[in-house]
Amino acid sequence: MRLYTYFRSSAAYRVRIALNLKSVPYEPVPVNLLKGEQREEAYGAVNPQMRLPALDIGGTVLTQSPAILEYLDEVYPEPPLLPGDAVSRAKVRAIASIVGCDIHPLNNLGPLKYLKGKLGHEQATIDAWYAHWICEGFDAIEALIETGPFCFGSQVTLADIYLVPQVFNARRFNVSLAAFPKIVAVDAACAELRAFQDAAPERQPDAV
Repeated sequence: MRLYTYFRSSAAYRVRIALNLKSVPYEPVPVNLLKGEQREEAYGAVNPQMRLPALDIGGTVLTQSPAILEYLDEVYPEPPLLPGDAVSRAKVRAIASIVGCDIHPLNNLGPLKYLKGKLGHEQATIDAWYAHWICEGFDAIEALIETGPFCFGSQVTLADIYLVPQVFNARRFNVSLAAFPKIVAVDAACAELRAFQDAAPERQPDAV
């Protein structure tokens, strides 16, 4: 199994966490987003969308982190990434969706480069944009988190897998987390787990 990844890609970060939690061995294949390697012909043959991550499961390549995570949970069911009942699953998916559908698309590399390169915004304006969408999403997530240590109790779920990379991004862009004590506590609890530690950006072979 080969994971096309970049150390600071939050979508690839999610998949690394899930692979580690499920003890699925994989070979990381770094694709440098800042150098534009995702747009080169070689990677375009792997993933026509030219985005990360992509997971080669042996002749078949899966793309888009939500689809990859669902695949991993179906094929490697232990530990499960979703709770057993429908209401709890919907709650977990809601937090995952806030990150994956609301925060991340607006703060991804493509939109940020467009704001700077095409629209000519200063970096301070772009940083304010980034912080705004993180804080708006985190306001909702903070209210939705239930009894800890993780987002929904004693088991890691998709909610935690989506949240931790976004917390990393917030800290990287110096977004204050003072208003989000529940989120900070969840992130700290996850940081105690080997699966999250080994998936962290600074531990990746392409980290700089």
